[in-house]
Amino acid sequence: MARLKDKVIVITGAARGIGEGVARAYHDEGAIVILTDILTNEIEALAAELGERAHAYTLDVRQESEWQSLMQWVEQNMGRLNGLFNNAGITGLEAATGPHDPEHVSLEDWHRVHAVNLDGTFLGCKHAIQMMRRTKSAGSIVNMSSRSGLVGIPGAAAYASSKAAIRNHTKTVALYCAQQGLPIRCNSIHPAAILTPIWEPMLGEGEQREKNIQKIVADCPMHRFGEVSEVAAVCVLLASDEANYMNASEITIDGGVLAGSFNANAGD
Repeated sequence: MARLKDKVIVITGAARGIGEGVARAYHDEGAIVILTDILTNEIEALAAELGERAHAYTLDVRQESEWQSLMQWVEQNMGRLNGLFNNAGITGLEAATGPHDPEHVSLEDWHRVHAVNLDGTFLGCKHAIQMMRRTKSAGSIVNMSSRSGLVGIPGAAAYASSKAAIRNHTKTVALYCAQQGLPIRCNSIHPAAILTPIWEPMLGEGEQREKNIQKIVADCPMHRFGEVSEVAAVCVLLASDEANYMNASEITIDGGVLAGSFNANAGD
């Protein structure tokens, strides 16, 4: 398969979960993938496993200077940029020391979640647009939102807020690039209950694990978790030339969850 043959694509948060799965899918489809994360050892191991056309680059998405350095490296070594998957994100619950509801979440925790999720996405879009304009490259930006960006999440206020803002900023980026006459598309994806390591602390082990899984997916029309490969397939489409008329779109990947009600913890 070569739906992304020779396209240079940056993936943030590529060390684990959806980011890793999308990076593998892009690479399988012929792309030159730039794997970025703060987990240097993990992305270097992934790049080594994928081999040719895979490169690891340590990136803290909160830091504009690091985005500038990354884009300089890509331009010097690749000469162009054809895609960006803004995936790096946190729920804020990974190491929470207090609640994340709208009454009690600390300002520090609120800022920390938005710095990674929203600031990281903003900076990625900003510097991708600048580089694509500079190198006269056609490109696709895919931003990771969540079903939590479409509905309220009482126990994860900062996460939901950041993902909703990503949804809106995606449309702003798409309209801006169109107004500028730039061949750059920008779309957002909104997964729900995708089985990634982010869920492991909530699932547990042994017999209790299966009970927890069944409880979580009970209100999902398809009664199961989504797979990373199912998200990756949509991301491949959005990054490919097959989706050249898809712009400012938001795509839910949720087994029908948003067609009704679904009560679960935040997470992609």
